[in-house]
Amino acid sequence: MAMEDPDRKTEVVLLACGSFNPITNMHLRLFELAKDYLHETGKYKVIKGIISPVGDAYKKKGLISADHRVTMAKLATNNSDWVEVDDWESSQSEWLETVKVLRHHREKLSSPDPTISLQNALPLTKPGRKRKQEPNRHEPVKKKNQSPDGKNVPQVKLLCGSDVLESFGIPNLWKLEDITEIIQNYGLVCISRAGNNTQKFIYESDILWKYKNNIHLVEEWITNDISSTKIRRALRRGQSIRYLVPDVVRAYIEKNDLYSLESEDRNAGVTLAPLQKNASDSKN
Repeated sequence: MAMEDPDRKTEVVLLACGSFNPITNMHLRLFELAKDYLHETGKYKVIKGIISPVGDAYKKKGLISADHRVTMAKLATNNSDWVEVDDWESSQSEWLETVKVLRHHREKLSSPDPTISLQNALPLTKPGRKRKQEPNRHEPVKKKNQSPDGKNVPQVKLLCGSDVLESFGIPNLWKLEDITEIIQNYGLVCISRAGNNTQKFIYESDILWKYKNNIHLVEEWITNDISSTKIRRALRRGQSIRYLVPDVVRAYIEKNDLYSLESEDRNAGVTLAPLQKNASDSKN
């Protein structure tokens, strides 16, 4: 029966970083798949999911403004009782490494003054939803107060698809010390297709192999091949995206006429912020 004791389970906050350009049903499914997997281990209790859209300074081709991307993500998660949107990363004037976003959220969760993290978190939800969410928000805080040594501070884990894990191999996209810190200090929950070669990729990387126990590979048996790129392509061609993104997101895109040939050309020919930064760092 000890396994059923909620105090024995490690509380986890899942953080997903990315463009969310636009957010799709696939992004939302990643959270559900990860939560089911972690709960089935019997060791973890997922208390929150956070969507953190990247800022405009990322300079990815076709990236529309963070305001629109954050708004769509908030619309998409409006009826979720555990996944929320955080606009801290997207409101920074410079592009931020993912590891800095993880650090920010860990610090926020371990803030000694619970009112600070509560106030930071509350404006991110719609005022009408505040009451419903408050019990969840207080729960980890209460435990944290019982344990001044910080043992009960939830773990923040990076939630991603196998494409993000495999992007660790792209030269200058990630710094080796950042990959190390992310996996060693936080951990990854990586959703991969059944039959995908993610395990082979881990095996072939010394750094991933070293910390493989901190990489949770979740097999996606009900495959879902929706991507933001394909959504934008359909929109440029005047094709329907219904049932691929939440209806509220589809309506918002249509109302604001968000994706076009022009928007897809934004940042064309501009070097992606991490490539620019890491390439210049390696020269110095």
